[in-house]
Amino acid sequence: QVQLVESGGDLVQPGGSLRLTCVASGSIFKIHDMAWYRQAPGKERELVATIPDGGSTKYADSVNGRFTTSRDIAKNTAFLRMNNLKPEDTGVYYCHAEGRFYSGTYPGDFVSWGQGTQVVVSS
Repeated sequence: QVQLVESGGDLVQPGGSLRLTCVASGSIFKIHDMAWYRQAPGKERELVATIPDGGSTKYADSVNGRFTTSRDIAKNTAFLRMNNLKPEDTGVYYCHAEGRFYSGTYPGDFVSWGQGTQVVVSS
């Protein structure tokens, strides 16, 4: 179907910046919505930002004003620019996508997750 691969996670000091990338591949017919989630140790996965197809991006209150997400639709790629990182931003960041893929005669629906990329904010 459709595979997602994240990259860009790293160890960074508080106040630093990172850019995460999510690349979708496979039998993609169309990607509707993409989103970024994160999961801190011992906590549930939480929504960080959404990038709907043709709609406005939305952010969790905890990252609003510091994180910016965007898409390159032609390249089936999403980005998450993270500025002024804080220790509480530490976690595994996951890419999520929903859309349609080529499946036989008619496109089918897909929902995919990436494997995650680790972000550690620490001095």
